[in-house]
Amino acid sequence: MYIGGLDIGTTGCKCTVFDEKGKYMGKAYRDYPSRRAVSGHEIDVSAVMDGVYGVLQEMAGQFPEIAGIGITSFGETFVMTDEAGTPLHPAMLYTDPRGAKECAALTEKLGKKHMAKITGLRPHEMYSISKLMWIREHQPEVYEKAAYVFLMEDYVVYHLTGKRQIDYSLATRTMAFDITTLDWSGEILDAAGIDRKLFSTPVPTGTDVGCIRTETAERTGLSKNCHIVSVSHDQVAAAVGAGAFSSDVAVDGAGTVECITPIFDGIPDVDVMYQGYFCIVPYVIPGKYVTYAFSYTGGALMQWCTDTLAKKEKEMAKDAGVSVNEYLEEAYRKETDGEEEPSGLLVLPHFAGAATPYMDTGSKGAVLGLTTATSTADIYRGCMEGVVYEMYLNLKALQGSGCHFTKMHATGGGAHSAEWMQMKADMLGVPMTALKTVDAGTVGSAMLTGVAIGCFADLKEAATYMVEETKTFYPRPEMHEKYEKIFERYEKVYPAVRGLMEE
Repeated sequence: MYIGGLDIGTTGCKCTVFDEKGKYMGKAYRDYPSRRAVSGHEIDVSAVMDGVYGVLQEMAGQFPEIAGIGITSFGETFVMTDEAGTPLHPAMLYTDPRGAKECAALTEKLGKKHMAKITGLRPHEMYSISKLMWIREHQPEVYEKAAYVFLMEDYVVYHLTGKRQIDYSLATRTMAFDITTLDWSGEILDAAGIDRKLFSTPVPTGTDVGCIRTETAERTGLSKNCHIVSVSHDQVAAAVGAGAFSSDVAVDGAGTVECITPIFDGIPDVDVMYQGYFCIVPYVIPGKYVTYAFSYTGGALMQWCTDTLAKKEKEMAKDAGVSVNEYLEEAYRKETDGEEEPSGLLVLPHFAGAATPYMDTGSKGAVLGLTTATSTADIYRGCMEGVVYEMYLNLKALQGSGCHFTKMHATGGGAHSAEWMQMKADMLGVPMTALKTVDAGTVGSAMLTGVAIGCFADLKEAATYMVEETKTFYPRPEMHEKYEKIFERYEKVYPAVRGLMEE
């Protein structure tokens, strides 16, 4: 028996297959284009489905007896379709500027704090409902023809099975879902002037949809008995794939984006969450919720540093047979004679804007403290520190919310850097356990699929097979004290430089 996880991203999709014991067997990937223009940021969802069919056909060719496939996707982006599921317009990405006026009108009607209590979200035009209002106002012919509204997870589910259902965690990204009743908010939809019947049925994360359609089996080569599972928003799947099921464990996703996902035993303090732009998302375990504290540039900042500043070091690392990251980490150790010391640099990692707790797309990155003696290794180390300082800032902003984890599980490429893991443990003051998996979202999707089709009794059993710990890094009080002193200055960097970046 095989189980699969299908991950729908903004630029491509991938399907990863595991056996019934959670052993990785193989994966397939297809990319698809997105369009960014002055007027909008869009994606052709027909191309998304072409990519989906492509990866499913490739995996079915190798593993024809796949028993179940779980669907996870990025959030916010939606498409209106006719009854056959044919798109009526290009789908707008969350970065699309359209919907700002509509969001302002909606919040004026209902109040920002009131909407946050219903949806768990501080109102923003990035969410689906504002852009739906824009379509109704500016493209009435599309709205009038529409039979359904789909986000990417339920769009793919519908095409594969003919059934419409969306899991709670992805439904929250519309800003039209009530996190207390776990259903669409009539109050918000009425105020927005959007018909509730357009939306798919909300279901718990990891709900089995049923078997694929005959046409899907014929097109992909999958067994007609293959089940499809509505998994979740990609960040929730990653938390599951990291084996985090209780509030004493948080997840550190150390990928291109740096994201910490804590678990709450109930709905956290809405005022605290609102202040820091933290979302409140129903989790896979009934009664529990998660949030996302994140920086747009995690590993992406290190990539910038190595690509832009470390070209010579890249060549030297290649000659030495190591990665450029390892080379720069070792170079820094040599500079400090093996004594571990913070770089002393203050790097504001807002190279792609600021995420939580600011949500300021106009913010820019900054590197402070440079001298003629500063080396590339120093800057690389400073970039690593800057990402962690930003996450420490996020955890400070979450104080009082009900967040009280005592350890963290780290996934992604950054979890393979012992240097970075130790730095995080020291600075954040909690043990950091690095996990073997780089792609926790795909693992989490497969775990939930395995549970849904009876391959595993529950998520804890699934985790014994699919979540593999490598090493735990424990905080060192003397290093925490050193970082704490620099953090006191780091907190002042954003307010000090933000005004200078105004155009």
